[in-house]
Amino acid sequence: MNGNGRTIVLGILLLILFVFAGLNRLAQAQTSDTHLTAGSGSAAAAQPFDVKAAVDAYLASVPAAQRARSDAYFEGGYWLLLWNFLWGTAVFIFLLQARVSARIRDFAEGLTRSKSLQVVLYSIAFLLITTVLSFPLTVYQGFIREHQYGLATQTFGPWFAEQIKGLVIGLIALPIALIILYAVFRRAARTWWIWGTIVAVCLTMIGSFIAPLYVEPVFNTYKPLEDPAIRDPILSMARANQIPVKQVLVVDASRQTTRISANVAGFFGTMRIALNDNLLKQCSLPEIRTVMAHEMGHYVLNHQMKLVIAQGILYLFAFSLTARLFDAATERWGDRWGILGIGDPAGLPLLALILGAIFFLLTPLTNTVSRVTEREADIFGLNTAREPDAMARVALKLGTYRKLSPTPLEEAIFFDHPSGKSRIRMAMDWKGERLPCGEIK
Repeated sequence: MNGNGRTIVLGILLLILFVFAGLNRLAQAQTSDTHLTAGSGSAAAAQPFDVKAAVDAYLASVPAAQRARSDAYFEGGYWLLLWNFLWGTAVFIFLLQARVSARIRDFAEGLTRSKSLQVVLYSIAFLLITTVLSFPLTVYQGFIREHQYGLATQTFGPWFAEQIKGLVIGLIALPIALIILYAVFRRAARTWWIWGTIVAVCLTMIGSFIAPLYVEPVFNTYKPLEDPAIRDPILSMARANQIPVKQVLVVDASRQTTRISANVAGFFGTMRIALNDNLLKQCSLPEIRTVMAHEMGHYVLNHQMKLVIAQGILYLFAFSLTARLFDAATERWGDRWGILGIGDPAGLPLLALILGAIFFLLTPLTNTVSRVTEREADIFGLNTAREPDAMARVALKLGTYRKLSPTPLEEAIFFDHPSGKSRIRMAMDWKGERLPCGEIK
């Protein structure tokens, strides 16, 4: 077996080991939970608060029709993961097989001798073509389906205008990113996957800091929250947790969606707390405090940087495997596709195809990384806001578009946040442990 074959086999084995390890941990967790329940009869009799009954009561408060609707919406997302991957794969294969990618490269080379400008011209054409070819799925996923489930509030005109805004931002950001990456590819053809990882991590960091402050305001209006009854408790929690903010902003998300959300973002003097107007309209003050405490947890626990580091590790693995697969593919089909090597922009569809396949297979792992940080923020939010019932009620509100009670395997693979049932259980466990002390009533 050659080196490329060994690399592919190793990647498959690692994926298999990850899946079986995850299944084993789930089985152990279920067994452990069963043993604890069975072996604590006397303690349960003395327990003044029945956690399981409280969880069941919250879940039972959701009408069956509403539960079925949210389950159908979320489970449909499982299929959309697959359809997005297959659709993207078909688009990239078309660009390669029809030599569209090579023709775009040739066109760019005919206009300028500058490698950087060639990359700019190629990336603009690439993004326009892939956007047009993917537009039917985008319309269904982002507009038709959201309206079917009552989650969208925009008519098609404003929605389409925002798609154009997003495309314009992409036409600015993608050429800049690819100029840097292809400079690395040309100068380090053998070790590009190492340097490419560094560049990707740096770009991820820049994007994670810039997007909330400079990109999101392109789509929505942010205004200071004026109501002191809501603003002051939020700022008090921020000061107590050493978060350097002086105001709370409200974003008009109800123009687009019925979902609730909030975030703490920024760096140095740009720190700000923002919550959307749906949160104000749909939630009580304890629920708002709980949501904001969760978001503060992400900041205090430094989740942004931790996620960047985790992504860097995944980039390194994915790029190293991609380097082998890219070389093998160009050696076999490079002449047919017109690809000259990793430094050739015409190879971008192949690069995107391979990376897309790798990260599609890594979906359970990337979801787990995100879900762990969200769980940590949930715990921080409980200890900060000290509102377990408010957290349970928020979990039910989020359950309008997230499946409330998935199987453990389903949650492990498809959930990038803890499920509603997991969050309610966490809140009731917290409440149960503190009730005997008279802390929560």
